[in-house]
Amino acid sequence: MGTLPTRRLAPLETSAIGFGAMVLSPGMYGEIDDHRAIAALRAVLDEGATLIDTADGYGPDGHNERVVGQAVRGRREEVVIATKFGFRIPDGAQAHRFPVSYTFGELAVNAEPKYVRGYAEQSLRNLDTDVIDLYYPHFPDPQVPLEETVGAVADLISDGLVRHLGLSNVTAGQLRAAHAVQPVAAVQVQWSMWQPIDPELHTAARELGVGLVAWSPLGGGFLTGTVHEVTEGDFRRHLPRFEAANLKTNYDRYAPLRGIAADLGLTPAQLALAWLLHQDEHVVPIPGSRTPAHVAENLAAARVQLHPDTLARIAQALSRFTPEGTGALLGD
Repeated sequence: MGTLPTRRLAPLETSAIGFGAMVLSPGMYGEIDDHRAIAALRAVLDEGATLIDTADGYGPDGHNERVVGQAVRGRREEVVIATKFGFRIPDGAQAHRFPVSYTFGELAVNAEPKYVRGYAEQSLRNLDTDVIDLYYPHFPDPQVPLEETVGAVADLISDGLVRHLGLSNVTAGQLRAAHAVQPVAAVQVQWSMWQPIDPELHTAARELGVGLVAWSPLGGGFLTGTVHEVTEGDFRRHLPRFEAANLKTNYDRYAPLRGIAADLGLTPAQLALAWLLHQDEHVVPIPGSRTPAHVAENLAAARVQLHPDTLARIAQALSRFTPEGTGALLGD
């Protein structure tokens, strides 16, 4: 059993690096079976990570949550389970659409308060647990005031079904408005070497004492330095930065940062995660991986200390690393 340094997401204490389980469902990063997925998740626990992030919309019919539930059975007390809701729209409910920079152009959610308890109860069944530690609206509903959705989660907290509220993919203004209704433990935000955090959101989180959970901290795997193409069945085929020509250009532009990692005896992934940990004492990255070896490699970055001179060298390299193709959820 390993141990990792810890961090705080407001009242929650977790390992400094968590795990994003999205990659463990088919149709995300290609095909995978449940045996491999559960082996990866158990490696996460064995290496000392205590935050596992999932969502009811990952994989078919709550698949990702069910795999997480199976993997942590008998070890539930070791882990903070975070999950999200809103994309698995109930029969008869309206799909509230909004634009994204993915090639398919839009996504749809429904976060009306009347559906929130049903989402949570289904997630509890999928996860085989009696409480969700950190519960997020997966994305603000464009047709429902976020405060109303948050109020429904606050009711779940009062009833003991949820411990803490999280927010995902929000603006600084949305964070402040939601926090006034119910204290927010953490904001999940796309943040990595090739996708900076919105400065206003970062400032708001610091002022309110809200933790930051960095999703896609390895740039969808690009920052590992090992992705040269994406194949059929891989969600990244919808991301412009992973189109063949863009991917080749981005790989070449990333060479100086791969060089810094090599100089330090780190993998590019470890450098990217360690750099992110040095950006804020309350950020917890949630990289995903499908193999125990890569899980261990990523989590080892929690123990890496970067010298100020190294951080300056990274900053200089990043100032010249402008990725080709949009990469943020709503466009750059």
